[in-house]
Amino acid sequence: MTDHSRPVTRALLSVSDKTGLIEFARALVAHGVELISTGGTAKAIAAAGLKVSDVSDLTGFPEMMDGRVKTLHPKVHGGLLAIRDNAEHLQSMKQHGIVPIDLLVVNLYPFEATVEKGASDEDCIENIDIGGPAMIRAAAKNHDDVAVVVEPADYQSVLDELATNKGATTIALRRRLAAKAYARTAAYDAAISNWFAGQLKIATPDFRTIGGALIQSLRYGENPHQTAAFYRTPESRPGVTTARQLQGKELSYNNINDTDAAYECIAEFDAKRTAACVIVKHANPCGVAEGSDLVSAYRKALACDSTSAFGGIVALNRTLDAESARAITEIFTEVIIAPDATDEAIAIVAAKKTLRLLLAGSLPDPHAPGLTYKTVAGGLLVQSRDNAVVDDMTLKVVTKRAPTEAEMRDLKFAFRVAKHVKSNTIVYVKDLATVGIGAGQMSRIDSARIAARKAQDAAVEMKLAEPLTKGSVVASDAFFPFADGLLVAIEAGATAVIQPGGSIRDDEVIKAADDAGIAMVFTGVRHFKH
Repeated sequence: MTDHSRPVTRALLSVSDKTGLIEFARALVAHGVELISTGGTAKAIAAAGLKVSDVSDLTGFPEMMDGRVKTLHPKVHGGLLAIRDNAEHLQSMKQHGIVPIDLLVVNLYPFEATVEKGASDEDCIENIDIGGPAMIRAAAKNHDDVAVVVEPADYQSVLDELATNKGATTIALRRRLAAKAYARTAAYDAAISNWFAGQLKIATPDFRTIGGALIQSLRYGENPHQTAAFYRTPESRPGVTTARQLQGKELSYNNINDTDAAYECIAEFDAKRTAACVIVKHANPCGVAEGSDLVSAYRKALACDSTSAFGGIVALNRTLDAESARAITEIFTEVIIAPDATDEAIAIVAAKKTLRLLLAGSLPDPHAPGLTYKTVAGGLLVQSRDNAVVDDMTLKVVTKRAPTEAEMRDLKFAFRVAKHVKSNTIVYVKDLATVGIGAGQMSRIDSARIAARKAQDAAVEMKLAEPLTKGSVVASDAFFPFADGLLVAIEAGATAVIQPGGSIRDDEVIKAADDAGIAMVFTGVRHFKH
């Protein structure tokens, strides 16, 4: 591949996003570039007083079939694909009246945006671009001679090169633009194929593709020696990807991961029903609580494990207010994420220069369908999102004693939290607040012990006579394989338990509960989270 500059004498522009179009077109004309365009793009350029030829003048054919056919023509693709140093190609161009196109500027029909706004199937299909991807791929293939631009963000890079290189582009720029072009069409096709799979209710299509647009390059990944970046997928789900960062340092890989975990957990708590707070550390909740207002919910959540909360992520289900902001900023916190914040709260947080404040606009819907992805060596695991919600489950009392009304309220709360804690999971709850959380252990009995021990530590810190697990309820994300884990919870003071059930030793576990006089409820739904 030759390493040389190519002069830009002719450009074809066809864009749905007209941001910066006129300024770019005007700059190209100033460099002596001839403009060719299509439909609305041509009209916009002409309306700005710039000379532009319609693509139909180039091809000799009018746009037809509602604009579906306009650029799929040899005089367009020949101009993009002809190798300028190939004598045979040049002869074919001369023979068939094909002129070279040195710069292609195309951004695609807004398929992803059309799907996101809930348009009809007909509208979505009409917004599947055909000519655009064909031209982009042609220009990108012939990047030795042709520059291709697929988003307004690259307009300035092209203009800078034209200014520096006397109206020419370098091979370095053209290769970089070609790489982006193929990535863009791949992401576009991924969005289309996944939309079709969803419409047809095909859970396991023969080919699964995922596309994303770069939000930001990150300083590093989970560890400083790892590179990382943050991408947005076509799925429209409120959270860290949609949030506005008002202040604070740039988010790190771990910040983003933990903030997502916190916001998905807080979404389980309906803001119309109650104020709620989730504190997350290393992707696991270390404190969750409901309260009459946000500040009381925060203080109850903090009391569960104030040690782990240091340097954690705080998620709220309502607008951050001044009182809550003051309380949260009393200790070192990495990120606060909420649907919104008052001006006074924003000013209070602003005093902590490194604290990130994210406003997501709304909460994600815990019932909403969707897909989650996880990579393995040489492969990709894809599953539907865990959108099971305890309020929708049929709870079955399996012990002689049924839970009291207060216990049942706390049991539902505990199972709501357990869904968002890494397996194996044990969660103790009292008065709508976690009082002990055991996460991610190889043995469920160890999770029960860890959670109880954390409650003991919290009691010492708060100078309580006994741990708050006394008189609490307990949730397990999966069934108890033996009675031993339950016995640890009973010893810690739990009076009721919620678990999926389904073990071959369920009878043994139920008997242990009956012998202790505690209530047990089966959900029939497991919440493994690995």
